[in-house]
Parts: sequence; C-alpha cells; structure tokens
Amino acid sequence: MKRLLVIDDEPGHRLMVRAVMEDQGWQVFEAGDGAAGVEFLEREDVDVVLLDMRMPRMDGREALERIQRMDPELPVIMLTAFGTVGTAVEAMKHGAFDYLTKPADNEELAAVLEKAHEYGRLLRENESLKRRLESVGEGGPRIVGASPAMRQLSEFIAQAGPSEATVLIMGESGTGKELVAEGLHHASIRAAKPLIKVNCAALPTNLLESELFGYVKGAFTGAVKDKPGRFQLAQGGTLFLDEIGDMAPELQVKLLRALQERVVEPLGGVRPVEVDVRILAATNRDLKASVREGNFREDLYYRLNVLEVVIPPLRKRLEDLPLLVSHLLDKLARKNRKNVRSVSPAFLDVLMAYDWPGNVRELENVLERALILSRADTLGPESLPPQVGAAAEARATAAGDEPAHGSVSLEDAERQALVRALEAHGGHRERTAEALGVSRRTLQYKLRKYGLTKRS
Repeated sequence: MKRLLVIDDEPGHRLMVRAVMEDQGWQVFEAGDGAAGVEFLEREDVDVVLLDMRMPRMDGREALERIQRMDPELPVIMLTAFGTVGTAVEAMKHGAFDYLTKPADNEELAAVLEKAHEYGRLLRENESLKRRLESVGEGGPRIVGASPAMRQLSEFIAQAGPSEATVLIMGESGTGKELVAEGLHHASIRAAKPLIKVNCAALPTNLLESELFGYVKGAFTGAVKDKPGRFQLAQGGTLFLDEIGDMAPELQVKLLRALQERVVEPLGGVRPVEVDVRILAATNRDLKASVREGNFREDLYYRLNVLEVVIPPLRKRLEDLPLLVSHLLDKLARKNRKNVRSVSPAFLDVLMAYDWPGNVRELENVLERALILSRADTLGPESLPPQVGAAAEARATAAGDEPAHGSVSLEDAERQALVRALEAHGGHRERTAEALGVSRRTLQYKLRKYGLTKRS
C-alpha cells in the first residue's frame, strides 16, 4: 500500500486529504507541524510527503531541509496559499518535487501524488539496480569494520574474488565466514549464477552425500524421482561447503574426485555428470591438525587450500566494535520495530571488556536481546545478559583495568572511526564507504550527522 504523510497545521485540510487519498487506496498519516513530521519520518518510512509551507514550531522550508538530509530521494510536495506560490517555486529549486495551492483540487491532488509516488519508485529501483551492479563488481556483501584486519580482508576479497581459485576460509564460529564466501562469489565472474550453500556438519553422512551429489529414481526406498545434488544446482556458479572439517572420511574421497575430475555420480546412477562450479570451503577447525591426526585427507586439504584466508575473532579487533554496534543496532531496530538507535557509554564499556567467544553472531544476539527488553531509547548495561556483564567485570578486575571507554559514547566512538577511515583513504568517500561496509549514501548521512563533510 502506498504511504503518504501529510504535514499541515490545519486539521480540516488534513482530513480532506485523508478522505480523498484513502479512497485512492493510500495509507495516510498526519502530523500537525514540521517538527512532528520530521520526528515521524525518523521512525517510519513513507512514499510521499505533502508539506505545508506555513506552520508553527518548524515551517515547511526548514522541514524540507531536514527531510532531505534524512532521505534525499523522498518526494516532497509543498502546499502553499495562492499568494505565496513564489515561495513554493523557490522550495522546488531546493529539492521539492512539486507544489499545490490550497485548497487543492481533488483530482489534481491525486494526480500529483501518483506522479510523485511513481518518481520515488523509479528512484528506488534505480538505486537497487545500482547496488546490485556494484555488488557484482565490487565484492557484494561488505565487511563492516575499519581495523587493519578488516581492510586486509576486504582487499583479499577484491583480489581473490575474480579468480577461479578454490578458497579455504578459516575462522572461529560466528566470525562471518559465510559473509566472506558471499563476497567472493559476488566479486567473481560467476556472480550472475547461483551461490549454493551446504553445511557439512548439519547432516548425517548418508544424507550429506545425497545432498551433494543427488540421486536417481529408485536409488533407495523413498527415491521416487531423480533429484539433482548441490553440485548440479550450483552449475556455472559457486558451491560453498561450510564446516568442511566435519565431513566424514568416506565422503571426503568422493568430494576429492569431484574436485579433481569435475564430475559427480548421483547415488544409484551409472553415468557421471559433468559439473562446472567454483568451490569455497570454510571451517572453524585446525585442518592441519586434523590431517596429522588422520581425520582429514591431506590431498583434499591441499586441493581446498589453494588460497587461504583467516578471519580474526572479534576480541582481536575490538576497535571495530562501535561500528558493528551501530550497524547491527540500526538493522535490528528496523527488524523489531523499535525506536532505539544509541547506547550509553557504560553499555559500550561492558561490550569492550567482554571476550566475545561467539564473535559477531553473539554480539548480534546480545544486541537484539537488549533492544527487545529495553524500555528506553538508549541501551544501558542493565539490558545486557548477566553472563556478559559478569565476564566483562571479572576480566577487568583480573587485569586491574579501569574502564577504558567510560567517557566515550557510541556516537563519539563512531565519529572517531569515521575520521580514521577518512584519513586512511585520503578523504575518498567511495573507498571509505567500501572499507566501512556501508553504502555511500549511508556514509554521507553519517558525515553530515557528525559534521565531517569538510574533512572529505
């Protein structure tokens, strides 16, 4: 349903617009002045804004400026009295989509709003297409973080992605191995083809074999028709084998043959099937140790380990934590429809003092729990699970540390991270956005928010 926000201090006019546009199938929201309208847009998304020029508290001109800072692509139609059309025309020069004189003719009102909605839709589609094209050309899902380790990881994806080499992705659980695999796939020439994922630890050996290689009708009881395996589903694309270190030795032999000969044999079949896939594998195990212990084939290990990348645990890149918190909190607030966008310095202290054995996945879970349970707009340490606070306190006590970040809010830490990232990339916005794992539009918003536009 199309969503319209009417910002007007005249209740009668808002009621008229609501009646007309609800008959046209729109969902209409109202705000009595510019400040209330801006506050509403900070919480909710709409497709078009109808904005009166003359209002108390915050007039239309100031509201337009604030709305454009939040969302430059949101179409805004100005409402003006007949004698002040020149003011509305001036507003159009500063980004308004169109203007209407009050009281607006019903048919003209509906027509202009429909035109604005279509304009906004086309802008969003173009932006979405641009992001998809950038995703294919520049590595797809971006790694959030400005630490040296994350910059090196982004560079690795950019360099290794376009190759056909098999990549072994190493790292503890929750560090983002799947995200790296997605980045490698989207940076490759296979990006338009499927990325098929298999968790080798999630299935028993016999089921994993049929999932990987498929089966033919009658291969076993219940096989009532042919089923292609993941190798075949990934034809022309990429196959991501997660938790490869948990694969049983008898299945490792069959996987090795598939990699060497580029063929698979479906269960019950008599004809090998040729496959063209790129293999990405990931594990949280020490595969070299598994080879020494006889639990993993040495020849398969070297076949998989053409290129190797190790993702550092979160505890070794805590300087990325403020950016991660900001990124995750924004995503989780939208997901859970909560108006929480900040954390207290004490909250950040506890996060920085914790070891994060579950890495980014654990951080996301902790933030989501805190966000759901909090009744305040700013998260405090009381919303953290007891084990996080207790472990952080024990670690700080054992080290004899005073809280290192007690005077640093999330906003301060994020601002500092933005400054460092800008300096590291010579003020180049596109490279800075890529390094931080955000879109250029998000970076521009952050720069304006923290008054950093002159630096870039």
